[in-house]
Order: sequence, then structure tokens, then C-alpha cells
Amino acid sequence: MQASPGSTPNSERDGVFAKALAGQATVHRPIWLMRQAGRYLPEYRQLRARSTSFLEFCFDSVAATEATLQPIRRFGFDAAIVFSDILVVPFALGQSVSFESGEGPRLRAITTGTELAQLAEEVDLERLAPVFETLQRVRGALPSSTSLLGFCGAPWTVASYMVAGRGIPDQAPARLLAYRDPALFATLIDRLVEASIVYLDRQLAAGADAVQIFDSWAGVLPTSEFDRWCLEPIGRIVRGVKRLWQNARVIVFARVAGANLLRLARTCGADVIGLDTNVDQGWAASEIQRFVPVQGNLDPLALLADGASLELAIDHILGAFVGGAHIFNLGHGILPETPIENVERLVKRVRYRE
Repeated sequence: MQASPGSTPNSERDGVFAKALAGQATVHRPIWLMRQAGRYLPEYRQLRARSTSFLEFCFDSVAATEATLQPIRRFGFDAAIVFSDILVVPFALGQSVSFESGEGPRLRAITTGTELAQLAEEVDLERLAPVFETLQRVRGALPSSTSLLGFCGAPWTVASYMVAGRGIPDQAPARLLAYRDPALFATLIDRLVEASIVYLDRQLAAGADAVQIFDSWAGVLPTSEFDRWCLEPIGRIVRGVKRLWQNARVIVFARVAGANLLRLARTCGADVIGLDTNVDQGWAASEIQRFVPVQGNLDPLALLADGASLELAIDHILGAFVGGAHIFNLGHGILPETPIENVERLVKRVRYRE
């Protein structure tokens, strides 16, 4: 059941994360980490070993709930993010999706109009029902002050996997298709925009307090193509979600967007802009944080370093973003080899330095 226009997410959390989402500068920064449920946790590895495939794991609502809650129990992060994957949307549109051990995702590549026509016009919500059940289960198990995040991949990033059939660093297959047949590529993007709005709507209905849109491959596009395939589709998703949920909070993370990040922040309608590792913190504080809260941007490699270098990097970020609302996070996902004790040190430093 879709939400009615003007409705609000299921709950308004009174924790520090919710305050930052609303634009309030907080004395103690809220903290969560991208990929905080993952292979760096021994309990996660034990849980994952019980499933024969990654998609099976994502769609096992009991296992996915446990994976979502593990980092909350261990570290007390201010937000949990539902355990899933951005490629469940292509799967729910009818594309073949699998995950090969050590090789990442594999999809049946879409490069022609005929292949695109084989996809469903609308996302199959029954295929995504386990994700919504996971959100409901997590919501019931979280402390009242801990926020719950849903998410989706941005259309450009998801389309790049759908066209190439796998992850490629420069995303050349998707870029070439967009140049050679922009009408076909626009049709794919449009379908992903509509699917993402429906998907995020249902995540909010299932208990998410906010949602994040991940555009992991935003940085490979030149400015004109960035505007067409990243900025404009993300803006449509944000507006679509906010039409359904008047007070919905949306975080947008566009990785390595460079100078394009400022236009994205000013025009897409996001409540928070995520900052990747490469973003200059002084620039982001003066150009972005002064009108919209920011999230980030500790280098995941710094979290591998112990001692003074890690604490210096943490302190630099805390100092750079002291002038407004800021959510502490990494500039990309946590690395599997990250020591548990370093994450504990990070949380303690962020919580008790200020």
C-alpha cells in the first residue's frame, strides 16, 4: 500500500542522527558507516556462511535483520542501514542477477531495445517483499533513538551494471550506449527512476526513517552527461519520494562527483549530501554545508591505520564541519580487513572528543 501525499515516515526519532537530518548542528556528531554490516565483522562472516548465495542472504529477512543489527549491537551506531544490495531493483524488473564468489555481480547485459523490452515495465514488489519485512523486523528491534535507513542505487550506477553485465571501473559500456543510443538509454533510466521511487516509498512505509541514494559511479561522467544521467534522475527520485512522504529525509551520495557535487547539492532537493574521500573538507564546509547538512568523509584506509594518524584524521573532519549539521561517516564503504578495535576507537573519538 502506497503512502498518501502529505504523509510522514512512520516515526520521528529523537536521537542525534534525526536532529542532524533535520539540519540541526549537534554537540555530539551522529555516526554510522557505509557497509557497516559486512565482512570485517566475524559474526557477519559466520552468518553469511549459512546462505548458498548472496541474493539468498539478502532475501532471507531473518538473516538480513541479524546482519543489519550486528553493528548496532557491537558499536552503538546512531543509524542502522537495512542489509540489501542496489541490484535487487534490476532483479525485481526481471533481469537475471547473480553474485559470483570473488568476482562480484553478474547480470544478463542489456544493450538493445529488444533486450530492454524483456524487462518488466514496473518493479515487482513481491520480489522485494523480503526487504520490506527486514525493515519491519529491524524497526521493532532498534533502540528508539537509533534511526533506520533504507536505500537504493542511483539510476546511472544501476544502469551501468545492467548494461555491462558486471562492474567495470570506467563504465565504458553504459557510457557508449548513452552516446550511441541516448533514447534507449533514457528509457532505461526512466524505468529505474520510477522503480526507485516505488521502492523507496515502500521502504519508508515499512519503517525506514530516511533513505540514501548511492551513485557510486557518478565520477566517470563529463559534466554534460553528469547533468543528464546523474543529477536530473536523482532529482526526480527525491521529488517523487517527497511527494509521497512530505517530511521524508533523503541522503544523496554521489562518489567522485568533483565540482559537479555543488550543483547536485543545490538542485536535487536532498536533505543531506554525502561526501566521498576525495572531497576537500574546507571547500565542502564553505560551499555545501552552509546550506545543506553533509555526511562523511573519513578515508576507509585511514581506518586501517592505528594510533595518532587515525585520530588526527578524525579530528580534522570534526573540526572542518563544526559550523553546521554533520553526520560522521566514511568517504566510501568500510574495508573488509578493517580491525574491530579501530572502529571502536573511531566511535569513541567521535562521541567523546567534543
